[in-house]
Parts: sequence; C-alpha cells; structure tokens
Amino acid sequence: MIANHKGEIPFLILLFPFILGIGLAINFPLPQYINRLLVLDVVISLVFIALNLAYTQLSVYKNRWIGGALLSIILVLSGYISVITNNELNNQRHFSKVPAQYLVSKINSEPVFKNGWLRFTVSVEEIVNSNNRRTPVTGTLLVTLKDIAPDLAYGDILLIPAKYTPVNPPFNPAEFNYKRYLANQNIYYQEFLFSKQYSVIAKGKGNPLITYSLHKRRILVEKLKRNMRDTSAIAVASTLILGYKADLSDDVLQAYSKTGTIHVLSVSGAHVAVVYLLLTFALQFLNRFKYGKLLKAIIIIMFIWYYSMLTGFSPAVCRAAVMISVVVIGKTYSRYINLLNIMAASAMGLLLYNPLYIVDVGFQLSYLAVFGLIVLQPIVYSWLTFKNKWADKLWMACSVSIAAQVITFPLSAFYFHQFPVYFLLSNLFIVIPTEVIMYSGIFLLVLPHIPVISTALAWLLENSILIMNQFLTWIEHLPYASISKIWLTTAEYLLLYIIIISLFYFLYNKNKRMVKLALVCILIFCASISIKKISASRSKNIAWLSVNKHKAIVFKNGNAAIILTDLKDTAKAYRYSVQPYLDSCNVNNVGLFTLNQNINIQWMEKQGGLVQFFNRRAFLVNTQLAASFSPKLGVDYIYITGNPHMQLTAVNSNFDYRLLLMDGSNSDAYIDELKAGAVNNNIKYSVLKRNISLVTVSN
Repeated sequence: MIANHKGEIPFLILLFPFILGIGLAINFPLPQYINRLLVLDVVISLVFIALNLAYTQLSVYKNRWIGGALLSIILVLSGYISVITNNELNNQRHFSKVPAQYLVSKINSEPVFKNGWLRFTVSVEEIVNSNNRRTPVTGTLLVTLKDIAPDLAYGDILLIPAKYTPVNPPFNPAEFNYKRYLANQNIYYQEFLFSKQYSVIAKGKGNPLITYSLHKRRILVEKLKRNMRDTSAIAVASTLILGYKADLSDDVLQAYSKTGTIHVLSVSGAHVAVVYLLLTFALQFLNRFKYGKLLKAIIIIMFIWYYSMLTGFSPAVCRAAVMISVVVIGKTYSRYINLLNIMAASAMGLLLYNPLYIVDVGFQLSYLAVFGLIVLQPIVYSWLTFKNKWADKLWMACSVSIAAQVITFPLSAFYFHQFPVYFLLSNLFIVIPTEVIMYSGIFLLVLPHIPVISTALAWLLENSILIMNQFLTWIEHLPYASISKIWLTTAEYLLLYIIIISLFYFLYNKNKRMVKLALVCILIFCASISIKKISASRSKNIAWLSVNKHKAIVFKNGNAAIILTDLKDTAKAYRYSVQPYLDSCNVNNVGLFTLNQNINIQWMEKQGGLVQFFNRRAFLVNTQLAASFSPKLGVDYIYITGNPHMQLTAVNSNFDYRLLLMDGSNSDAYIDELKAGAVNNNIKYSVLKRNISLVTVSN
C-alpha cells in the first residue's frame, strides 16, 4: 500500500523530522538562540559527513542508528532555523524597528477590489525620515484603500505615510483569528488609506515573470467576461480554470462549502491532471518518432508549469506540477515511481522555500487528500467488487470521494466546523460538469475567436456551471445537508486521525492491536465530547462582546441565550463576531432583543436598564438617567453604551457597582473621560472598544 521497503520513500521519512522542527519553531520560537542553533546544526552536519566518509574504518555499519539519529537532529534543527530566519520580525532591518515619516513600498500582490475597498500587500523597501533621508528596510505591509484606484497594479512603487498599526487580534471568543492568518504569511502590520494619501513613484517594477502571469490572467478573465453573460458563472469559471477569486460571491462559496465541493473552486491537482490528460491525448502521435517521447515530456512539463504560473503558483498547484513532472519523466524513461515519495519530495521543496506553508489550510488539506487517494483509496476500493464495467467505474469514483473525505474530515471540521452529509452525491455529480467546464474553458481561452465555435464553447461552459450551481444549491437546502457547529480541540482532531489511521491499518494487515488502539481513542474522544457538552449545558455566563460600534451582550444559560444587540442575525458583524461564540458554546436556542426591550422569562428579567440574570445584576446606561436612585442601586455591572455623556460622578451617586464597562458605540473622548474618572476613584473598568471582550460567570 505505502511501500515495500522504506528505501522507496526516503523523502517521506526525512519529511517528518523537518516538519517537527517547523512545528516546534512555530509554537516555541526562541530567536535569541538562533546563532547557537545554527552553529550546532553545522557541527552535527560535519560530524554526519565525517562518519559517512569513514563509514568502513569506524565500523559505523554496526550502529546504523547513529546516522539516522544525527540526520533526524539535523533536519529538526534545520526546520526550526528555517522558521526563525523566515520570520520578518526577527530581521533587524524590518521597517517597524526604524522611526519613519514615509514608506517607499512596492506592490507585491495583485490588488483586489471588494466591498468598496482595494486590498493588496507591499514590500517596504525604504523608509523616509523627517530629514528626507532614506534608509533601506525590509518587511511586508497590508494596505487597504478606500479608493477604486484602477491604475494600481503589481510592481508599482508607492510613497505612503508611515501610519501603520499592528494587526488586531480576535476580540471575541471563537472569532476568526485574522492576526494569526496574516502572521502565517509574514504580515504583522496593516495600514488604511484614502485617495490622495499616497503617490505613485514608479510603475512596472515587479518580477517580470509574475507581471506577465498576472497580465495574461487578466486578459483571459476579460475574454471569459466578453463571451459569457451570467456573472456568477463568469466568477466560477475564472476561479475554477484560472484561480482568480476576486469576483466570487459569498452565496456561491457557501453552496460549495456546505456540499463538500469547495475543493473544486481551488485550482489544485485535479485541475492540473485535466490539463495533463488533455496534453497527453493531443500529443500521443509523437510516440511514433524516435525522440517523440522525450519531446512529448518536455512539452507537457512546459505547459503544466505555464498553467501553474497563470494560476498564481499556489502550493496545491505547485505540488501537483512537481508530482506530474516527475511522473512524466519516470514514464519517459520507464522508471518505477513511488507516488508517496514524490508527494513528500514536493512538500519538502515547498517547505524549504517557505516553511510557513505548513500552517496554510489549503496546503494541509491538499496533501492530506493526496495521501488519502494514494494510501486509503485502494483499501476502500477493495471493499466491493463489481463485474459490470460501469458499476465498477462508479464504485471507483465513490472510493476516491470517500477516501479524500475521510482523511480530510478531522482537519476540515477543526477549521470550518461543519461536515457535508451528502458529499458523496455532490462529488459524484460534479465530476462530469467539472471536466466539461475545464475542457470547454481551456479551448475557449486557447483558441482565437471563431464566431460559431467560440459561441458554442461559451454556451457549453456557462450552462455547465449554471447546472452545477443549481444542483449544489438544491443539495445545500436539503434536510440535514450539513452537520454544523462542530468545534473540536486540537487533541480531539488528533484523536480522530489516530482512529482513522488505526482502523485503515487494521483493514490493510489485520493487526488486532490497531483495533484496540482505535477503541481506546474512540472512548477518550467520546468522553471529551461528553464532558464539553455537559459543561456547556450547565454553564451560566454573561459575554460582553466587542463588535466595533455596535452593542452585543450574551446572557447564556446552558444551551439557551438571550442577546441584547442592535444587530440582526443576518448582519455580517453578527455572523463574524457573535455567531461563532454561540456555536462554540453549543447554544441552539437564541432570543434577540434590543437594549430598549423589556424581558421577563424564568431565568432572566429586564425592566428598563436593569437586568437580573440569576444572581447577577447589570444596569445598561444608554441615555441620561430620568430619575435618581436613593438609596444607591446595588448592581454588579454598569454598561455604558450609545455615548450618553453621563458624568461618572452621576453614575457613582446612583449606583453601587463592581465593574464599569464601556462599549465601542461610545466616542474615544468620552471613554477617556470615564477611564480617567475610574482611575481617580479606584474603580475597576473594562473598555470593549477595539479590545478583547469580557466573559463573566454567574452561578
């Protein structure tokens, strides 16, 4: 299944210690020791080389483990060092370490305009201080412009003010960690600009290959737009064929995600394989000539990498391009090729180029899916045997889908918190439309405009996409189409992988110990899930969320919650900041109320601004008080919202409280005034504006 001997998969064996080193550096970075680690790595490498040179003289063959141990240590250290040196913040010439008035920056990505904002990244090349002195620096900055700016393109050099800020962490529980997402791309700072706050110094100074790639892709996208009418079909065609995702709508993404077919919208190995099969078929006539096979291999490899260039050299495409290139070379020279070894070699190459690829979700899912197809699919396929040719082909397609879904399920559930129930049906259906889309789209883009043929190809391409979209939308709205609100801990998703691998290993070699291991892991997994559910059902707390200029307070009682907010549950801010917290707490019964509504239920009562939640009391101040309280009203929390400009002295004269809270709807000046008063009076306070939210427990 994997290999007859470990000598067939050397790269797979070497990959594990290298990944271990990368993982250690990401979780336990020690940049201050980098020079010592580098020296240690060099010394151990020299010892390893010396032992190999004196292999016979020193009788090293009697203790072969020494060489393996040394090589593993070298790879672990190399992986660790590669992450530390790759981190831009560890460079003393990073732009954030030098005071500056302006930044000379080069756009290093294709600017994307979406939702009224133009976003792109820049490489900061120089800083300009107050004396107009320029100093060379390094580092990547995320720039967001409130400007369509159609003249900006990859390779343009801009002069922008040095008003960057660190990327904000997630402010609310279970919220998407955008700070970590950008850090994995070596981006730690961002800047928001408006028109006329920047100037273009020079144009077209980027890498010529990437410039050509982006320019060619824009031309091809425009060709699709000229020949097709439906905007959603154009967006899917641009994404599926060329990897251009700027025009893709959230509704389309949701339909593909909930049906387990989101992989179709990521140009990856399957898409590269379609191009490979098309080229193999078109060039098979070359096999009749003396050097035809060699010429055929060269043409296929060149076109594969040209296509990879057009799609932006994504890790998934590069992995597929490397694997197919090696397969083509091996077939040309009739050499045996182990696909697992090729997969590991491509992963090693990509991680040497950028070790942070290891934390990229697409990279992880892509390689896991390929691993499943190589290792697990033959086992699944062996479960059933059909004499009918078409039934056998159908089962082959099913086995591919099952193997890929099983091996990627724990990771996709960990990241996306859902499982598509009808994945087998949706994946089987899209096989034919995807191939039709790829082939018709490639011919439409490659061939010059021929009135009848181009129109026919565009019609076939557009209608294939529309049929596929309609079918997936239908599946999306079927009962129980997806199991959502799956929140796994790191330990739980690792347990799932142990269970999956153990059971498949048992099916492969009938080792009963694997079944015992799987059963133990299932028991631990079920216990963990049960403990979480019991804990969630018994917990009672108040979450004072930080939602920009909005209000959101969650009163949670087990699996039920009352939310006081000015947001609707369809609002983007609600889905981004409030819904993940509810899902992570297993809340399935939600009541939405405004701050002005009164509430009277068994476990919570609200009259005016006064809220009683079990043994906790809160008072919500959103206007000037209509009357004073005498004696003082005893509460646990005072929540000030809506910028009421009520003096803290008035609050203190009316309430006896433990904690003062201020949300994002208050002005900065008013918050500063309240903070100063709280400090002078030794009052505990919490500011929710652009700060981490607060969860308080109520028993």
